[in-house]
Formats: sequence, structure tokens, C-alpha cells
Amino acid sequence: MELIIASHNQDKLNEFKKIIGNKIKLYSLYELGFNDEIPEREKTVEKNAVFKAQYINKETGKNVFADDTGLEIDSLNGEPGVYSARYAGIEKNSEKNIDLVLNKLKNKKNRKARFKTVISLIHNNKTINFEGIVEGQITNKREGENGFGYDSIFQPHGNVLTFAQMSLEEKNKISHRSIAINKMTQYLKENNLL
Repeated sequence: MELIIASHNQDKLNEFKKIIGNKIKLYSLYELGFNDEIPEREKTVEKNAVFKAQYINKETGKNVFADDTGLEIDSLNGEPGVYSARYAGIEKNSEKNIDLVLNKLKNKKNRKARFKTVISLIHNNKTINFEGIVEGQITNKREGENGFGYDSIFQPHGNVLTFAQMSLEEKNKISHRSIAINKMTQYLKENNLL
């Protein structure tokens, strides 16, 4: 089976390929020669994932999945949420995003947060969504060198390590993205598509 992943993010693509393995042949937008930015105008992670999948499906006519992920912090009323990638500005700078989060949490005791991923799959013109959530907390400072985005300040419940202190294999056992992708692969198996 072949699927397009509607993303230019190489870190995300590597993570997906590691989780899926050889079960599905994944094509990135770069491999298809599609270099345009996909607009992200929606107000929720779910709607953004659906929009991105539909956008690439219309452009290519092929089966596609798109994901959107948000970091939701309780004491910041769910921010950065759908704006996680561009929290500190449209240039999508992870270091500035982390600085802004840590600065806003400086005097807050409640550091509860969750990562939420929604994958929207379009297969044979049918759209199905899959959700993955990991609860945790925001650390006081960056910890670890691995991962990307907010991984260095997110510590999942039941762990002493941040996502950035874990290997990709360790992270993929518990991450929001792997929960959602595993739900998608299960759906594909159940429908004899895999």
C-alpha cells in the first residue's frame, strides 16, 4: 500500500517511517516534488489535520494522511494548542516557542500539559480521523538533545525523562503520534488495506 504523508517536516516523516516500518510505502511531499506550503488556517488540531489531508488529496488525487499536533498547557488555557509550531511567530522557530512557554510558566505551579495528535486519513475518498494523547508536564528547563519541537520540555506521566532525553524507539512506544498512527494502521488492517 502507498500513502502520501502531507508534510515537509523531515523529523516527523522519520518518526512516522520508524513507527510504520515496511507496512506502508510512504511518500513525502518532497519526494513528489510538491514544495508549496500547506495553509494552516483552522482553529483546532482536528480541523487542521483534515484540511491538510484534503488539500493534498485534491492536489494529487492520491491516498493521503496528514497530522496536526498541539501542545496544550492547562495553566495557559490550552495554549499553544493549534498554534504550537508558530507560537512565537510565523517563522516556526522551536527555540523561540520553548522560550515563550517557559517564560509564560515562570511563576505558575500547575505545569500539567498534554500532546495531542490527530491524523486524518483519506483513502478512496473516505476521511477517517485518529487521535493520540499523552499527558505529562512541562519541565522548568530544557532537558535532552533528541526529538524536535517541544520535546525537551515535555515529560510524559510516569517518566523521569523528557521526550528529548529518550531514544526515538523509546519515545515511539508512548508518544501521541505513535498512538494515532497505530490506530490508523489497525484500521487499515481491519479493512484489509494493509
